[in-house]
Amino acid sequence: MGNKKNALPIALDAMGGDKAPAAIVVGAIRAVRAGIDVLLVGDADLIRPLFPKGVDIPILHTIQAVGMGESPAAAVRAKKEASVRLAARCVADGRASAVVSFGNTGALMAACLMELGRIDGIERPAVLSTLPRSDGGQLVILDLGANVDCKASQLGQFAVMGDVFARCVLQIKKPRVGLLSNGKEDAKGNEQVRGALPVLAKMPVNFIGQVEPNDALNGGCEVVVCDGFVGNVMLKSVEAAIAVAGHVLKEEILGRLDAKLGARLLRGAFRRYRARTSASGVGGAYLVGVKGTVLVGHGAADPTAVLSAIKRAHSAAKEGLSGRIGEAITAAAAGVMADDT
Repeated sequence: MGNKKNALPIALDAMGGDKAPAAIVVGAIRAVRAGIDVLLVGDADLIRPLFPKGVDIPILHTIQAVGMGESPAAAVRAKKEASVRLAARCVADGRASAVVSFGNTGALMAACLMELGRIDGIERPAVLSTLPRSDGGQLVILDLGANVDCKASQLGQFAVMGDVFARCVLQIKKPRVGLLSNGKEDAKGNEQVRGALPVLAKMPVNFIGQVEPNDALNGGCEVVVCDGFVGNVMLKSVEAAIAVAGHVLKEEILGRLDAKLGARLLRGAFRRYRARTSASGVGGAYLVGVKGTVLVGHGAADPTAVLSAIKRAHSAAKEGLSGRIGEAITAAAAGVMADDT
């Protein structure tokens, strides 16, 4: 079990994101007021003037930052004091419980690999997030873009990491794990999917086989595994579908008087719908497979998204997500080796 005590602050890259540092600072202030300690990493001369009277959040000062247009790995290697790299270093040095950044995703991954390193036994870290299901639950999905092409062994590790996340963060006792495909039958799927089936079957998870996107989103499983290309396309498709549904609904309501009157009665339902489907409510995705809790936020994040991301990082660190993934990967490797002998 992970350590439930989490007295260390969240290291927040204040210079990452389209609206940095203003939106980042406002979100950090909201988090502190909600009882979560934050360490801002960035240019103190730009950050401190944004504090309202009576607010004083610790700042780790640096003038170096990685821009969205820079080559991620090269920039992080060259800028050893870049805000994203310093934030990751705070976790490695035990000064922070988690790192959150809304900047260049590739730079965050490079910084975490350099400063934190991979969990022993993990071939590649993965990006993990959740989507709302029609039955009211949440669907854990990974990878969402860190690895465009994946080996079967990596998909097997993603299944273990997704299972651990569902159990320790979402508190699901025995999550069902599916492999994303275009059909349930073993003959379906491409070569990668069919090759991964026997690997996932050996993992210490409740593997239910191949699942289609509609089944997964309708409650057919709690965790769905795929490569980063497929996962990123699915995530963007779901986000686009939610946006289109909202636009069509708004268009229909504004076009009819009786619909406008009915909409007033459903105002609370619409508000709850937005809360369940809004990207700001999610805050960001997790980078799992590195030695530490890392959350990747969207570049266009507003203060609400920043607060959500900090809360998610705080929760995952409190539950010891990274350590529990390490334990599960070690156990899985031992089990697979035993099966093969």
